[in-house]
Amino acid sequence: MPPMTSSPYFSLAILFFGALGFGLAPLGLAWLWAHTFAPPKPNAIKNAIYECGLESKGDAWVQFRSGYYLYAIIFLIFDVETVFLLPFAVAFTGLTAGACLAMLVFVLLLVEGLAWAWAKGVLTWQ
Repeated sequence: MPPMTSSPYFSLAILFFGALGFGLAPLGLAWLWAHTFAPPKPNAIKNAIYECGLESKGDAWVQFRSGYYLYAIIFLIFDVETVFLLPFAVAFTGLTAGACLAMLVFVLLLVEGLAWAWAKGVLTWQ
């Protein structure tokens, strides 16, 4: 029978168990530390709701207006546009006509989205 180290999966098994130990060892040490040096002592003060040193008053559920979400989505769309335009601007002189045409289509689609948002009144704060 050949030795175990000649198997092609032996190194993968070692790496797998090493990665598993690398992830689980800190968790196990933290659990051991918590139970050895800081045993749980629940009481009314420790179980009270605490936020920034103030007692909470009323219901924490607050419904936000949908306008905030629309602004956030539009911001993300045009923020991602700048991420895609930066490499294009850096490499502009070395690009082919097809690449410039593709970027023009990309920008026109974003302008269309901006025009749609403007026509729907998403950009007007009420």
